[in-house]
Amino acid sequence: MSEAVGTFEITMTPQGDALPISHFTLQKSYTGPMIASSTGHMLAYRSETDGSAGYVAMESVEGILDGRRGSFVLQHTGLMDRGEPSLSVVVVPDSGTNELAGIAGSLTIDIKDGVHHYVLTYNLP
Repeated sequence: MSEAVGTFEITMTPQGDALPISHFTLQKSYTGPMIASSTGHMLAYRSETDGSAGYVAMESVEGILDGRRGSFVLQHTGLMDRGEPSLSVVVVPDSGTNELAGIAGSLTIDIKDGVHHYVLTYNLP
């Protein structure tokens, strides 16, 4: 397994009226060993119970990963259960293109002092 560690900036734009389930478009810019941009869609719900929420998202990433150019798709599933977070972000199987064809792996996200950090753990053929 290889690792790419870096940071990203994100812009989330609400779509339509605020409903119990909110819809956002996503735009990200990744730096580090992955120099890429991405677009995506997120659905989110925040409970009336403090600290409980959930989201799902699909994100299309395009750029260069450790010198290899191509694209792939990330699938996000996140929950907050009364303040206890859980997050799964995985590369969708067979979504890689060009030099990233066959990529498999997962991504972790950590926010420190307002900066979004990522670790992409992946395999390439």
